Amino acid sequence: MLSGLPRSINALIGPRPRVIADDVWAKLLWAGLNLQSHDLPRGKAGLVYPLELVRAVALTWLFAGQRSNEIARLRLGCVRWQHEGAPIAGNATQILARDAVCLLDVPAHKTGTAFTKPVDPLLGQAINAWAALRPSQPKRTDRRTGEQVDFLFSYRARAVSSGYINSSIIPMLCRKAGVPAVDVRGSITSHRARSTIASQLYNAKEPMTLFELQAWLGHRSPESTQHYAKISPTTLTKAYKDAGYFARNVRTIEVLVDREAVESGAAAAGEPWQHYDLGHGFCTYSFFEQCPHRMASARCDLYMPKDSSKGQFLEAKDNLQRMLATIPLTEEEQAAVNDGQAALDQLLERLANIPPPSGTTPRQLLPIIEVREGDRPRA
Repeated sequence: MLSGLPRSINALIGPRPRVIADDVWAKLLWAGLNLQSHDLPRGKAGLVYPLELVRAVALTWLFAGQRSNEIARLRLGCVRWQHEGAPIAGNATQILARDAVCLLDVPAHKTGTAFTKPVDPLLGQAINAWAALRPSQPKRTDRRTGEQVDFLFSYRARAVSSGYINSSIIPMLCRKAGVPAVDVRGSITSHRARSTIASQLYNAKEPMTLFELQAWLGHRSPESTQHYAKISPTTLTKAYKDAGYFARNVRTIEVLVDREAVESGAAAAGEPWQHYDLGHGFCTYSFFEQCPHRMASARCDLYMPKDSSKGQFLEAKDNLQRMLATIPLTEEEQAAVNDGQAALDQLLERLANIPPPSGTTPRQLLPIIEVREGDRPRA
């Protein structure tokens, strides 16, 4: 939210989540997984919270992708384990060995009701470790729901505040990881983890779909999720390359240059020297890229079939220089190249009355071609 603007204007602008760079995020993950007692913030009387509680809060921020208020309001028993769809019991070590799924129960939040999501087993293990040591404490009122609940992150009858992540957890992790608490996008705050995790899940090798990510984040609508599902430059580059934009709009055609005709002077006298390979024959028109019939040859006087004596002689020459010409394609030509016979027939029909370089239209050439093909000896 931009300071100084009315709330109504900020609401129209919408959220602007800011991802944390992958290398910085990886270091913060390492710091969270390797927390020790000497890393913890201390007050005048020593440690403010036990190591197990701090580690569980840190890993929840690093793995759960939840808002700081939701993390502070997690309830005792919020972690459940399943294996092949069936609930299982046991300590964290046994559960991890059995390849279980860890489920986190998220309380009602600002955009929806309570829901359950899968999280990394490492997070469940850390939460279980704290829950096993957590002293018995009186229930407290959840201000959002009005219920009397046992808050998971509570110590000495006081729940951890929603600002604890910004004020203590993030500075502690940045110190241990050796990274600054501010980057080019601003300060590293609790909400930036949510955007970073969502972006990484959306850009993974086997990415979550937008609707799966919506359910995992707990959003009411996919429009909200779109603000968090940022496509990384690497993913965008791969998608762009896979789309084949350049290849779709151009085609590379092999061009044979008859060096003998050029060196002997025959080319200056009008003898063909540049031959565009169309697959079924050669086109000797010097301005081939400007011909409307280039992708659907009208077989005019400048066309040389490969099975003709001239075509066979040209292919047999050993002094040909082979080059490649890039030819831009129209939408109709793209369809004829990519989509098969029906699109090619449509292109031929459109070009039927358009004359090729020799001047005679394909419709006028058709009887001549049929006669020529009828005169050929049949196999």
